[in-house]
Order: sequence, then structure tokens, then C-alpha cells
Amino acid sequence: MPAASARGTPGVVRPMDPTRPMDLPNLLRSRIEESLLGTSSTELQRAGEILSGRYRAETRDGRLHLSDDLFAKAYTAARLPATYAAVRAAMEAVAEALPEFGPDRLLDVGSGPGTVLWAAADAFETLSGATLLEASAPIRRLGERLGEGAFAFPPEWRSGDLRSGLVGLGPADLVTLSYVLDEIEPADADRLVDALWERTEGVLLIVEPGTPAGWRRILRVRDRLLARGAHVVAPCPHAEACPIEAPDWCHFSQRLPRSRLHLRVKDAEVPFEDEKFAYVALARETGAEKAARVLAPPRTGSGKVRLKLCRPDGTAGEELLTKRDGEAFRRARRADWGDRLPA
Repeated sequence: MPAASARGTPGVVRPMDPTRPMDLPNLLRSRIEESLLGTSSTELQRAGEILSGRYRAETRDGRLHLSDDLFAKAYTAARLPATYAAVRAAMEAVAEALPEFGPDRLLDVGSGPGTVLWAAADAFETLSGATLLEASAPIRRLGERLGEGAFAFPPEWRSGDLRSGLVGLGPADLVTLSYVLDEIEPADADRLVDALWERTEGVLLIVEPGTPAGWRRILRVRDRLLARGAHVVAPCPHAEACPIEAPDWCHFSQRLPRSRLHLRVKDAEVPFEDEKFAYVALARETGAEKAARVLAPPRTGSGKVRLKLCRPDGTAGEELLTKRDGEAFRRARRADWGDRLPA
């Protein structure tokens, strides 16, 4: 049985190995490579550059980014690994904050080639069903091929856009939306978020690019759903107004290794990529005891470490810990950007 379909005890989460970068499941990597056999690397690289330009510009002209087979393949080669890494890291944060959360069913909207499904199946051993909504026929067909027989259940793929496609979709324990809000207008995004929250029985996870604009979109979702009674699971350790002020912004980074294919398509030489992302996870129920969140890479020195923290009391700022702080110092020395830090 493929690793992505391994099953386990309800409520048990498969943790990441903190010593390794966030890599794709072996089966997914091999199937991506198989799907690209016979496709020119030059054409993939050119299509990938066009896609990257549209994403960076947050183009909202009504055209699908993944409008034909070549662009679907280019996305899968160039962007899927980074999206997987960001979503998988966010799911790890959810699992840490809600150790008893074991979702049975996933609803993923704007699914692309099924990236979120692979991350959820890797993160949660309890997953036994998934519905994926995707408007682009080329990327949907590619996603179906990549995931064929890979999971302990047959995923349900649906064709539909972010408006009419939601009609008839039932509830799920885990509802996800990744790298989608940057493609639609704010008013449409509000309606979409409301509709997804109505279908959320457990946790709603939304991931966006780790840019100032992406952070502002995440804040808009957070504020809107807190007003509707949602509870913040991660990354925020509180439900107060966000203490981060522009030009600063809250985001995180996840390193992922680049395969030879990834290097060719992106015309890159560095063997890894650091994906910057912003996210929010909101739940119907409250989670574990709140802990501070590390908001930037720690700065260490001889016998000291300086951390930028968002705290459970609703404040944010830097803290200096030294050897005199005992166990708190030792925990701080082990902490990394994005980690929870118990009081």
C-alpha cells in the first residue's frame, strides 16, 4: 500500500520528521515525472514562467491559469511541490494545536491537481474520504491520474467553479482552500469563505502566499469568521486583534528540496526552495492551551537567543532569553520560525 494511503488509529496524526525538508511523497513524485514524459522541458519552463508572472501579479481577468494541458503540467512540475510543502506545514500546526483532531472527510475547493489531498492523507491517518472541486478540466484530469489508486478510498472529483460549484457540496471535518483567494475579488472571497465555513464541521484551513497582500487576505478571513463564532487554531495564539502592524506582516517559510525535474523547469541551480506562506486555521471548538508563536527566524548568540513572538495575551514583540532562564532558554534554543513555544 502506498505511503499516502496508510491507515491508523482515529485521532492519531502522522508527525513530520523535523530533521528533513518537506518533501513530496515518493509515489507522487514518481507519478509527476511519469506524467511529464515526452513533454519538452523548454515548453514547460516557458509555461511555468507565464504562470509565475500571473500569480505574482495576482491577475484577475477571469481566465483560468490552468487552461490547457501544457499549463497544467507546468503547474504540477513548478508549483505543486511548494504548495504541498506550505499546506503540509500548516496541517502540522493544526495537528499540534488540536492533538485529538482526526478528520474523517476532506473538502478541498480549488483543488488543482489534488495537492491538498496528498498533504492531508500524509498528515492525518484517519482520512477516509475526500471531495475535490476544480473548474479546470486539464488540471482535474491530471490530478485524477496522479492519485489513481494512491489512497485507501476513491476521491470524489467534481467539476465546478467557486460559485455554482459549491451547490450540493456536503459538510466535512476538514475544509481547505489554498492559494485561491488571490485569484478572486474580495467580495467574492467573502461569500466563498462564508460558504466554506457553513460546510465546516471541524477545521477550516486557508493558505495564501506569504506576501503582505496574502497576509491581509488571511486577516480578513480571520476577522470575518471570529465574528461568526469561530475559534483560531493556528497560527494565532489568541483571538484578539492582530498585533502585527504594516509594513511588517505575519508569514512563515517552509524549505523543500528540488528534484532534477524541478530544477530544470524553474531553470534553477539552488537544490532547495523556501516557500513563504500565510495561513489561518479556524475551528468549531476550542483547542489546546494557547502557546506563543515564533514569528521569525530566531537570532542566537553565545548563551542567548532572541525570539520574535506572538503571545497568548494578544501582544507581539521580541524577547531575549539567556541561560539564566533555564528550561525556557533550552526550549527557545530548539525553536524555529513558525513553532509554538509553551509558556
